[in-house]
Amino acid sequence: MRIALLQMTSGIDPLANAAVLSDAVAEAAAGGAAMLFTPEMSGLVDRDRVRAAASITDEASDPVLAAMRAAAAEHRLWVQLGSLAIRRPDGRLANRGFVIGPDGAVRARYDKLHLFDVALPTGERWQESAAYAPGETAVVADTPVGPLGLSICYDLRFPDLYRALSDAGAEVLAVPAAFTRPTGAAHWHLLLRARAVEAAAFVVAAAQTGVHEDGRTTYGHSLVVDPWGEVLLDMSEAPGLGFADLDPAVLADVRARLPVLRHRRAIPPVERVG
Repeated sequence: MRIALLQMTSGIDPLANAAVLSDAVAEAAAGGAAMLFTPEMSGLVDRDRVRAAASITDEASDPVLAAMRAAAAEHRLWVQLGSLAIRRPDGRLANRGFVIGPDGAVRARYDKLHLFDVALPTGERWQESAAYAPGETAVVADTPVGPLGLSICYDLRFPDLYRALSDAGAEVLAVPAAFTRPTGAAHWHLLLRARAVEAAAFVVAAAQTGVHEDGRTTYGHSLVVDPWGEVLLDMSEAPGLGFADLDPAVLADVRARLPVLRHRRAIPPVERVG
């Protein structure tokens, strides 16, 4: 099953980002992909929260989501829209990913569970929880590439989520991201390969890359990893579209030879001694 990944450098104008995304749908369909995967915050990357607020709407009014639904329907393509900033009814924001079907309908939604509140050695500080509310539900969606477990960026550091997704039947794990350069260089490949091996699943990670209009820099290196931990695609740092083929026979072979999912046990209480 062929998939496409968009690696992009999203800016502060949602309509400009929507044009890039719509072009990617057309290109992915022309390239024979069954599904397109896009990065976290595909529609808007802007750390100036006052300026960004003017561009963030509720789901029904979001122009990027509308454009992607129209493009998916026009080209009869499934799309995993990595995430958008969406205003919730309570006024807080959600970092929300979508699965869009080839009819343009939203088939699944996922709000990022783990929020990026960190201080990096470079001096970068991020406080996602200052504006965003965490999600409350893990999601597996049926797609043509198999049952797809949804996650977003910082979720990658929490293996319990991926255990829950694979226990619920996920065979492919989506990890759209906007990883910083320092954390990406240190941990991106390591963590994605570990999640693939632990879950005996394909991992598809479409990423933001390069220097953005708001001044931040992201790591790139959109990856596809197979259930044995082999990297099938590494897009390095240039924006653009990449393709990879997911072979269900590889998944079946790995799970038969190393049946870690069947060997999982509930963890008993920890006894601390000494």
